Amino acid sequence: MTYPDQPDPRIQPPNPHQQPPQPGGWQPAAGYTPVPEPPRKRKKWPWVVGGIVAVFVIVSVASGGGDDESSSSARDGDAAPLVDSPQTELESAPTVDAPDAEMNAPVRDGKFEFVVTGIETGLSSLGDNPFLAEEAQGQFVIVTMTVSNISNEPQGLSPSNQTLIDDQGREFTADTSAALNLDSDVTLWDEINPGNTVTMPVVFDMPVDATPAAIELHDSMFSGGVTVSLR
Repeated sequence: MTYPDQPDPRIQPPNPHQQPPQPGGWQPAAGYTPVPEPPRKRKKWPWVVGGIVAVFVIVSVASGGGDDESSSSARDGDAAPLVDSPQTELESAPTVDAPDAEMNAPVRDGKFEFVVTGIETGLSSLGDNPFLAEEAQGQFVIVTMTVSNISNEPQGLSPSNQTLIDDQGREFTADTSAALNLDSDVTLWDEINPGNTVTMPVVFDMPVDATPAAIELHDSMFSGGVTVSLR
């Protein structure tokens, strides 16, 4: 027997905390609280790419400005070339050192005493022997000297150790092949005994327009040398 004012125990009242039915057949358990979805992070790569592009543009503009300045400087340099002053040219001109002695005056280097006795210029060839005759590349210049051994022991002497200097400061070595056509006590090399004196003409081949200014005389290739004026 039922009473109209009492609720039917088979009918349950709705639970306010229960989730509504989900489509698809799966139903969350009672008391289940869904986990909120984390906020999505904003992508940073567009900002990185934009920054790289901005840097590239700035560098390109700066490089272009430098090129314009270099071009402008180059044009200015072309418009106003530098001209060496006469004083600069004068300072760079070669000079001839002051000689130690004049011709016909004795000078000493090492174990030898030299006296330059003469000079002959403007020779185009030397010798009559067809096997020994030499043609000058420019002109042959012959400097004749006497050499005395002033030491107490023998010493070797060679024309190859002597150097001719022109008025431009250029140096010339001896032409020993052409010297074979001359009458000389020392043609290539000879040993001079103490107290002996020899006559030695030395031949040089130099340009036709060159002017001999001095000769540098040496006891040997390792000696300091002395300079005699030929003017």
